Amino acid sequence: MMMRFAFVFFTVVGMRLVELWLAKRHERYVKALGAKEVGARHYPWIVLMHVLFLLSLAVEALRKGARPSRRWPLLFPLFLAVEGLRVWTILSLGRFWNTKILIVPNRPVVKKGPYRWIRHPNYAVVVLEIALLPLLFQARLTAVVFSFLNALLLFVRIKTEERALAALTDYQEAFRARPRFWPSISRRLTPF
Repeated sequence: MMMRFAFVFFTVVGMRLVELWLAKRHERYVKALGAKEVGARHYPWIVLMHVLFLLSLAVEALRKGARPSRRWPLLFPLFLAVEGLRVWTILSLGRFWNTKILIVPNRPVVKKGPYRWIRHPNYAVVVLEIALLPLLFQARLTAVVFSFLNALLLFVRIKTEERALAALTDYQEAFRARPRFWPSISRRLTPF
């Protein structure tokens, strides 16, 4: 039981460290293209929330013996699908993906990959991950508290990001008919 938790936990931590390294590389690239950073004041709060989330997950799960949930057979494949969406999102944005809000003025927004159906697949991933990861190991309090904190931070971040994208890019035109997080059920979802 402990091994399963340790494997999942340290894999997620490792992925976050790789993402931070990748974000730093991408930041240099887009700043060389003239990118503007917005939301710098709330970025440290996002980092702090994610660090505290991982610490809270570890403490709560370990206090409960790091036992996997009885719903593991359902939750773990969902979690893997969410992580797959994360990778797809990062690959779709390429060198323009970042943990910060960095916008290259007058550059068309990315409309491929999951961006064909929703405006913010990366934030959808974070919302789902913060709910699912703790539930894998019965850390319900962590899931509830950090889902709430994440919602507060995303409210500020998305408003800031969308305002800047609308002012500096073709965002409004490109995404006016796309929902923020979840594809519309009434719309035809085709891969082409």
